[in-house]
Amino acid sequence: MKRVEAIIRPSKLDDVKEALAEVGIMGMTLSEVKGFGRTGGRKEVYRGSAYVVDFVPKIKVEIVAADGQIADIIQAIEGAAKTGKIGDGKIFVSNVIEAVRIRTGEHGEQAV
Repeated sequence: MKRVEAIIRPSKLDDVKEALAEVGIMGMTLSEVKGFGRTGGRKEVYRGSAYVVDFVPKIKVEIVAADGQIADIIQAIEGAAKTGKIGDGKIFVSNVIEAVRIRTGEHGEQAV
């Protein structure tokens, strides 16, 4: 099993959710997060004063899935979240050693 973490633009959440549903992913965890990458944030003007917003709002999507689904998940997220502009986000994949569904006691891939 693997965990896919995608940091995306908030405006792309519905597109990503639809793309994941098309490849059979119905469960995911979402978090509202803030961060910055190479750009170091962005400059905004409020009431005539310029200031730097160091942390840009993003959405973090987390999915745990079987190894065989990971390529489809990555392709779906990348295709739906890409605008071609700086700030589109990142996708990270890591190993999951164990998963347990608390309600039923199922372990491994059956738990996800």
